[in-house]
Amino acid sequence: MKKYLKISMIYAIAAMIGGVFYREFTKFYQYTGATALGKVHTHLFILGMIVFLIVALYAKDMKLEEQKTFKPFMILYNIGLAGMAVMLVVRGVPQVMGIALSSSISAMISGIAGLAHICLGAGIVLLIITFQKCAE
Repeated sequence: MKKYLKISMIYAIAAMIGGVFYREFTKFYQYTGATALGKVHTHLFILGMIVFLIVALYAKDMKLEEQKTFKPFMILYNIGLAGMAVMLVVRGVPQVMGIALSSSISAMISGIAGLAHICLGAGIVLLIITFQKCAE
């Protein structure tokens, strides 16, 4: 349980850092439009902090770690969420700075972000399967 509370805290801190970076970076460049940077804060809070708070609540009573699907969830979900957050920053910084990315670089960013989303989605499915197995 403590392990998942620590992970939740790490995501909460990362979300706050992402929010402050977004606010200060856009203020420095006097940018007022929509940017991918604005999504980092919310994604890390909800998909990181909240999900791991829920996992922490169920970890002790449901014996999540005993399920074969739990470890793959942890790996895929954390890789996916971290990758997604990094790609939001990589996409958002040039948007704020007004740097036009070549179509190949933009496609590469989209491809990596897509892979991160696939990992995240697979992790969510594994977590649900883990919860179902524990409820049997």
